[in-house]
Amino acid sequence: MGLGGISIWQLLIVLAIIILIFGTKKFKNIGGDLGGAVKGFKKAMSEDADKKEEDGDKKQLKQEDADFTEAKKADVKDEQKSDK
Repeated sequence: MGLGGISIWQLLIVLAIIILIFGTKKFKNIGGDLGGAVKGFKKAMSEDADKKEEDGDKKQLKQEDADFTEAKKADVKDEQKSDK
């Protein structure tokens, strides 16, 4: 048994009829369009992942800068207290 009770032979017969009606050129165009859509989807997904990684790096740098600034402020306050 094939898919949902349809045998492979029945699928091949349907495919042959579709090829006779539309021709192979349509299938090439459909295949090319489908391949382009998949390629575009993969590109968008990889760009999104790269952007998330870049955003994560930026957030980490901002946090490190904020931590450094806070530490400097604390050092300055300690120096001012010790000077008094």
